[in-house]
Amino acid sequence: AKDYELRQYETAKWVSTVIRGETQKEAMRQGFWKLFHYIQGKNEKEMKIDMTVPVTCLVKSGCTDFKISFFVPFEHQDSPPQPTDSNVFIEERKAAALFVRSFGGFASPEKYAEEADALARTLRNRGQPFHEDFFYTAGYDSPFKLFNRHNEVWYFKK
Repeated sequence: AKDYELRQYETAKWVSTVIRGETQKEAMRQGFWKLFHYIQGKNEKEMKIDMTVPVTCLVKSGCTDFKISFFVPFEHQDSPPQPTDSNVFIEERKAAALFVRSFGGFASPEKYAEEADALARTLRNRGQPFHEDFFYTAGYDSPFKLFNRHNEVWYFKK
């Protein structure tokens, strides 16, 4: 469709952390650094791992827990090094169909929420069943990239 796409993602591993009781912006900051330390060698193999995109954040309606995640690079999917920080974990996300809305600019939690609302309205209007109680934000750019930024919101298809 012109304002969203339906993507099929395969089963894959992500390294994640949950930040509780903070604003989304602060949770993203804290979560990013925990995960960045993991890829910089704070893992049982003391191995540096390439940074990947997107960086995702699970946002649940009415909840102040945010799960921030980095995609585990393809070469480490089979056996990612285990985190040494007890608040960082490897998770396997099952294959899923996702409705995706893309947008540019610097994405704030408010902008992500606006875009998620717009996607939800479109999906409801088109009779597309989806899990409405949560969505993911996905950021693809370094904070130092100023132009042609790429951000997304994801809803899981039912």
